[in-house]
Amino acid sequence: MSDGPSVRLHCFAHSEGGLSVFDHWAASTGPGVEVLPVPLPGGERRRSEPRVTTHEALLADVLPLFADPHPEPYVLYGHGLGAMVAFTVTRALHEAGLPGPTLLAVGACPPPDTPSELPDARGVTDAELLHVLGGKGAVPAQSDEGIWLRAMLPVLRADLELAQALEGAARKPSSAGPLTTPVLVVASRENPLAPPTIADGWRQWTQGPTWLRTVPGHHFFGRGRELPRLLGRAGRVAGRLARESVPVG
Repeated sequence: MSDGPSVRLHCFAHSEGGLSVFDHWAASTGPGVEVLPVPLPGGERRRSEPRVTTHEALLADVLPLFADPHPEPYVLYGHGLGAMVAFTVTRALHEAGLPGPTLLAVGACPPPDTPSELPDARGVTDAELLHVLGGKGAVPAQSDEGIWLRAMLPVLRADLELAQALEGAARKPSSAGPLTTPVLVVASRENPLAPPTIADGWRQWTQGPTWLRTVPGHHFFGRGRELPRLLGRAGRVAGRLARESVPVG
C-alpha cells in the first residue's frame, strides 16, 4: 500500500537509447509512484525537431515543465546524459528561487568535474567515435556497426556535444550557491564510464544528504528491474518526508 497521493518520477533517458527504456518501469516501481518519461527535442517522441546541443537551448525547452511555484513532491531521475540533464534542471530551479525535486537521482554518470574519457564531439571522426563509445560500453553490444554509422552516430554526436556543454556549465559557480537537494547516486561496478568509485563524487555537488547504491549490469542497467524498484522505494520515502515537512495552517 502507498501513503498519500502518487509521487511523480520524471525520467530523462540516456544518450541514444530513447524513452522506451522506461516502458516497463511502472510494473516495477510499485504503488504510489507515477513514471513520467520526459521527451527531449529530436528524441523518439519529438523526431521532427532538431536535437538540443547547448545548455541554454535545453533549459529553454525543459525548465518550464518544472517551474510550478507550488509543486507536489516529485523526483527527477536521469541516466547517463539524462543525469546531467536532471542535475542541470535542478540547479536552474535553485538559481531561479523555485522549488526543486524532493530527490534528485542520477545513474550511470560521472560527476561534472570528472575528466572525461570521451572524445570532443566536434573533433572526432565517426569511426573514432564509434570505437571509443563501443569500448566504454556506451553502445549496446548487439548494435550492428553499419546501422549505427548510418543512423545513430549523428544522434550520438549531438548528445555528446550536449553532455560536454552541460558539464562545462555545471563547473561554473552557481549564483545561488550550492544545492541542498538530496541526491541518490546509482552505479554499477561493471560500468567503466561511471563505476561506484567515480560516481560517489556526486556527493560534492550538494550540501544535502547523498546516498550511493549499486545495481547489477553495465552502462544500460536501466533496462533491468533493480533500478525502478530502487527508485520506487526512494520516491515513496521522499514524498512522505516532503509532505510531513510542509507546515499546516
